[in-house]
Amino acid sequence: MKKETRNILISLFLTVVSFGYIYLVKTIDIMAIGPKGSKVGFGTVNKYFKNLFTYNKTIYKVTEILGLIALLIVAVYGIVGLVQLIKRKSLFKVDKRIYILGVFYVLVGIIYVFFDKVAINYRPVLMDGKLEASFPSSHTVLAICVCVSAIAMNKFYIKDKSKLKLVNIFIMILMVLIVAGRFISGVHWFSDILGGIVISITLLSYYFSLDSLFLERHE
Repeated sequence: MKKETRNILISLFLTVVSFGYIYLVKTIDIMAIGPKGSKVGFGTVNKYFKNLFTYNKTIYKVTEILGLIALLIVAVYGIVGLVQLIKRKSLFKVDKRIYILGVFYVLVGIIYVFFDKVAINYRPVLMDGKLEASFPSSHTVLAICVCVSAIAMNKFYIKDKSKLKLVNIFIMILMVLIVAGRFISGVHWFSDILGGIVISITLLSYYFSLDSLFLERHE
């Protein structure tokens, strides 16, 4: 089996896993333990972690700031593509991997908007007195997708190995802080964080499948 075919099959399998997980969240151990009697799946586990990590406004605000840093990484690669376009004076001469990354970012954005509009469940706390969609943790998806793809891209644009190592370590720490901080801040259920991880892995599998399909065979 060719590598490209195997990667696509893995992506499709992970897609099924993601949908399966969402189904379980909507059907297993449903409890009305959220604010205003809102219901959430995996109630026993979610209730345990809700009591363990109560809402912490400071940590929540810190994760909001860290999320902006992750978005800054997106902007940096947007600038890289724009600089290439200006210097090379042709859309066709911009690195293909920049286009693939752009498509990936759009896909992540679509997923974000979809789950913002289609509420699987609501946060364990009210935000400004209102119920907000909580699944999956969008910051978790943002952190994992942006940081992992950036680490994959950096080796092509940071030639100094020492600088590359330092940048990648910083990005890994950023990712861990966002995911862990979002969890212990109390603004998400445990199942939201896990859902964010599962969906991120699925999205990244498509990113690497595209990379393998359009780039590796030519390099």
